[in-house]
Order: sequence, then structure tokens, then C-alpha cells
Amino acid sequence: MKGIILAAGNGTRLYPVSHPISKILLPVYDKPMIYYPLSTLMLAGIRDIMIITNEKDQENFIRTLGDGSRFGIRISYAIQHVQRGIADAFIIAEDFIAGDRSVLILGDNIFHGEGMKTLLESAAKNESGATVFLYEVHDPERFGVAEVGSNGNVISLEEKPKEPRSNYAVTGLYFYDGSVCGFVKDLEPSDRGELEITDLNKTYLAEGSLKACVMGKGYKWMDAGTFDSLNNAQNTIRDIQNEEDKKVACLEETALEQGFISPSELKKQIKKEKSEYYEYIRKRVNELSR
Repeated sequence: MKGIILAAGNGTRLYPVSHPISKILLPVYDKPMIYYPLSTLMLAGIRDIMIITNEKDQENFIRTLGDGSRFGIRISYAIQHVQRGIADAFIIAEDFIAGDRSVLILGDNIFHGEGMKTLLESAAKNESGATVFLYEVHDPERFGVAEVGSNGNVISLEEKPKEPRSNYAVTGLYFYDGSVCGFVKDLEPSDRGELEITDLNKTYLAEGSLKACVMGKGYKWMDAGTFDSLNNAQNTIRDIQNEEDKKVACLEETALEQGFISPSELKKQIKKEKSEYYEYIRKRVNELSR
């Protein structure tokens, strides 16, 4: 399975903060925002990942993450030259996907929960169809909204409905089978000239193969695309880490726990690094090596 992070937006809702640097590289408490979606893909067991950026910011992403080898993964990069919608990611990444199953996550979406790894691995096992991750919200009219049937499949999907049929918002995390690139090519651009992810999901809905993964109590979903939501994400991550005494989206720790790298490899990598972040990693390496 291939992973894709869409991080190509201009971040206009966060201007002027995002003018000199992509919003996806802004800090969310003690880590760049990109660490959070990347950690989610790694938790799903995915090691082959493409990050789609805009042209201006790509070098900054490469400086931040490199080729991924230090995390035991492979990272490649592509550019979305024109903002043509979320589903356009599958046109850009078609050769990278090469007919494989894939998962797309938006670069400003943050997921956390004790059972997140299990949910992700379960979705990754689906050989056919698509899976959307849903989160209950109090203002569903602001989101794409899904209605779920008794069999766990999505039975209706609406974009920002005035009268929502449920309180389940469709988050920015989507799993697809090998048909996805072909389906996207058949989409018509919306009135705003974009290939809409909702239209792609409706294609799977029409054939009865759109599954739902509902994140219940104990899970967090944060879209850090505005100043208020970014500030809330900062505070939430701080509180979680203080309460659990464990970092959220520490890529080195995730790589170690997933078996992507060995304790000895990680020790060598961080031998000369000095910061609270790397002291935490050293502590975790010692704990997991016992």
C-alpha cells in the first residue's frame, strides 16, 4: 500500500504567518505539522510515501524530512503546480501508486487515540472499495457528512448540508483500492474548477463499496488550517503529552515501535543531537531495548 500526503495548499487562511513557509511546516507544539500525518501513515504500516507540495515550499520539506531513510521509510516528492482539488493528488501520484492500494491524508489533519493503530491497520487490510474515517462533530453543516448503515458502509454522503442526516464529519484520511486513479480521471471538475474528494467518494458509494471507520470517544481529530484550530491543536498536543508522558507523532519513536529501524540504528543517528526532543528519544530507545 502507498501513502500520499497532500501538502500543496498556499495556506491563505494563515497569512501572513504562512507567507514565508508552508503551513504544513509550522509548529504544532513541539514538532512541525507534517510530522503528524506522516506518523499516521507509518502507524498504518506504510513505508512508501509521496508528499505533494507546491513548488515554492518543496525544498523546505526535503530539508525537513529528506528521503525518509532515517525513519526506515521511503519518501518521494511531487509538485501540484495548479490547485485542482484534493482528488487531483491521484492524478499527480498515478505512476507512484502504480495500481496499488493507497491512502491519502491531508497535511493539516491530526489524528490521535490509543486505538488509532488498530483502526488504521484494519482499514489498510481492505482489498477492495474505499474507507473514510468519520468523527462526530457538533456542527456537521460545516463538513462533508456521512450517514452510516447497520453494515458499517456509508449510505449517504453530502457536502456541507443545511440539514445533515448525521453528525459524522468526513475527515481528511481516505483509503482506496487500485481503482482510484481511474475513477478520478472520470470526474468532472466542480463549479470551482476542482476535482472534489466528495465526488470521488460518491463514486465508491454508488457501487456500494464505501466503508466507514467511525472514531468514537477517546479519539481526537484536529484540522489545523486556521489560527484558532492551530492554537487548539497546539494546546491539545501539549495537554496529551503532559498527561500521557509520551510524545505524539515522534517519528523516530514510531519508526522504532513499528520495527522500521532498530534501536542501534537510532542510537547512532541521534548520538550528537542535543535537545529535549532527542533526550526523550534516547529515553524511549533505552526503555524499548530492555
